[in-house]
Amino acid sequence: MAAARELQRAPLLTFTAIIVALMGLALFAGGLWLAVIGGSLYYVIAGAALLGTAWLLWRRHASALWLYAALLLGTMIWAIWEVGLDFWSLAPRGDVLAPLGIWLLLPFITAHLLGDMRSARWGLVAVLAVAIVVLGASLRGDRFGVNGALPQAAAATAGTDTAPAEAQADWTAYGASNFGTRFSSLKQINADNVKNLQLAWEFQTGDRKGPDDPDEFTNEVTPLKIGDLLYTCSPHQKVFALDAATGKLRWTFDPKIEHHKNFQHMTCRGVAYHETKPGAVDVSGAAAPGECAKRIFLPTNDGRLFALDADSGKPCEGFGDHGQIDLKAGNEITTVGFYEGTSPPVVTDKVVIMAGAVIDNYSNKVPSGAIRGFDVYSGRLLWAFDPGNPDPNEMPSDTHRFTPGSPNGWSVGAADEALGLVYIPLGSSSPDIWAGNRSADNERYDSALVALDIATGKLRWSFQNVHHDLWDMDMPSQPSLVDMPGQDGVVPAIYVPAKTGNIFVLDRRDGHLLVPAPEKPVPQGAAPGDRLSPTQPFSELSFRPRKDLTGAQMWGATMFDQLACRIKFKRLRYEGPFTPPSEQGTLVYPGDFGMFEWGGIAIDPVRKIAIANPQSIPFVSRLVPRGKDNPAAPNSAHPPGTELGVQPMYGTPYGVDLGIFLSPLGIPCMAPPWGSLAAIDLKTNQIVWQHRVGTIRDQAPLPLPFKLGVPMLGGPMVTAGGVAFLSGTMDDYIRAFDIKDGRMLWQDRLPAGGQSTPMTYEVGGRQYVVTVDGGHGSFGTKLGDYVRAYALPGNVASK
Repeated sequence: MAAARELQRAPLLTFTAIIVALMGLALFAGGLWLAVIGGSLYYVIAGAALLGTAWLLWRRHASALWLYAALLLGTMIWAIWEVGLDFWSLAPRGDVLAPLGIWLLLPFITAHLLGDMRSARWGLVAVLAVAIVVLGASLRGDRFGVNGALPQAAAATAGTDTAPAEAQADWTAYGASNFGTRFSSLKQINADNVKNLQLAWEFQTGDRKGPDDPDEFTNEVTPLKIGDLLYTCSPHQKVFALDAATGKLRWTFDPKIEHHKNFQHMTCRGVAYHETKPGAVDVSGAAAPGECAKRIFLPTNDGRLFALDADSGKPCEGFGDHGQIDLKAGNEITTVGFYEGTSPPVVTDKVVIMAGAVIDNYSNKVPSGAIRGFDVYSGRLLWAFDPGNPDPNEMPSDTHRFTPGSPNGWSVGAADEALGLVYIPLGSSSPDIWAGNRSADNERYDSALVALDIATGKLRWSFQNVHHDLWDMDMPSQPSLVDMPGQDGVVPAIYVPAKTGNIFVLDRRDGHLLVPAPEKPVPQGAAPGDRLSPTQPFSELSFRPRKDLTGAQMWGATMFDQLACRIKFKRLRYEGPFTPPSEQGTLVYPGDFGMFEWGGIAIDPVRKIAIANPQSIPFVSRLVPRGKDNPAAPNSAHPPGTELGVQPMYGTPYGVDLGIFLSPLGIPCMAPPWGSLAAIDLKTNQIVWQHRVGTIRDQAPLPLPFKLGVPMLGGPMVTAGGVAFLSGTMDDYIRAFDIKDGRMLWQDRLPAGGQSTPMTYEVGGRQYVVTVDGGHGSFGTKLGDYVRAYALPGNVASK
């Protein structure tokens, strides 16, 4: 009774005891669950210690502080044993316990405790002091980072290069040139003066997300610059030609895309350019037409390809049907929205090569992924490569249509016209996650790179990145071409980033590996009716995780959602990379976003270095048997265009529920970093430096500038000035880095998400860096419609 009366006079102590008891109950119950399924015993012990602390506080015993000090000390020892002195991994293990320890030392608690208060107080103070020392030690350096530097000879521009001339004043193709290096030889902006960059001009397209647009409304475009014009496009495939020096609008073209519920994406990654050279001839040998001597090629979401006069924006009347061709032609399935031209074609001297995206995880009855070559002047179909046909070069006719659901080339291709080859990265056959009924013909080129003859479309060679792909591990990036020194002279190489984190390096003449990628055994046990490859290739040049995930790497804002993530992790099927999809739910790591995406890597062909921005976010893939919420045939409750909830995968025994591996608070269950920037010495194939990049400023409830290393979409760009640029992180910044050691040299706040790849050009003797900032719907960044150009101080233009 006396204790109860005393507690009535100490409401904060009463409140504290109750809160500590509730915390203890949550940890003990969750910890018991985790222990039963094979996880760490720590949470059971911690929960019991908190319950004991709560009881002693209720009884007003000073020994509550001793017990709590023991819990705090034990937690530190356990945490360091699990994750070492890594601040962001330690944080959720102590961000509740340490503040609570300080609270227990405050006078309105200690004044009401009985016993040897002095020694108890100092015991807890000592443990908290140790915690501060541990915190300080964990903040010194970054255990994740690779803190090297490029050799001076590599960091400086030296010697001559055997690669063909890259874009100089201009940026003539998506990746700067058809070599896809995202490199510019301009060096007015360099590592010494990049800190002085200022906004030179800004343009807004006015193309914003509408109420009927899909969630994945994205601005992923890298503009082109030719002469004094900059060419860009917006999500609804509107084209804008801007004055490259001022950003003023010269002309615009609207293909008038009609909304359709089937659209999964509303995306334009860019346009392509062709210029008729003096004396040029077409594929038949006749003189090239004079019309549209400079032309812009625009693919659209509704399956068309336009040719526009680059000077006026008017359709080229002699191309196809008054300036456009129907890319759905030749397909058995022509439903609007099932075939989307989201990436620019590869344009060569006489042929424009077009692949495209097909609707994801909807059905096995979707359009073909056939790659086609068209006459660059007339739009006439010259050849086709249908990856699902036993004779992939069979042309469509009244009696033959392209193979439904064959692997599609949704990303950006590259070309080496001297070798007469175009390189197209492919995804998997549709649908992605169950493949028991895929044909052997479709399997040949699933998630592969194909090298085709530019003139005929015939296969020269192919390389498969994943066998029998059940994880959506496409070849997502534009390949990068660079000439490397070899024992017998120059070796024409091709670098192919993959979602798995591997970078495959091949001789682009014949496809043989230049960097070993041995086949290694992978987990087995496919879902009923499916099968698995016993091995997969693992390149020796890779950013893939070196170790499998464990419970110790589970994360959260606090120890409570970290515990929830550990329980979730133990309940999923996970045996390392390529763990098969399952009804239980499979942890896919690297996840469906991939360690590399459509942004690719940047290569400096002179210094022989690559700049890469790998990311790592685990996904959960759960096969859903047919039932009420997952019907075997389409209905109005499951429209094709959605990418939320269960994906139907009609034509298979399952749907699939895909999602990011998140905590109950909506943050990744895996400890950061989730994104980084790195440099590779291509002469040694070694990662020279790697640092986390990006903060949680725009994803947290408060604008916290914590540099965790965040996911990103969009690639890097590198210049001869020794600077790499990146804008794709989730925190709405464009940044510049010293390629020598990865130090950030400059950053600027963007008005919307910068999920695109920067580019650079020169006009009027001034170098500009351009980024398109429109955000990304499925990535959750702020949407906008901005095109922004930066330059060194001078005649800085207004909007």
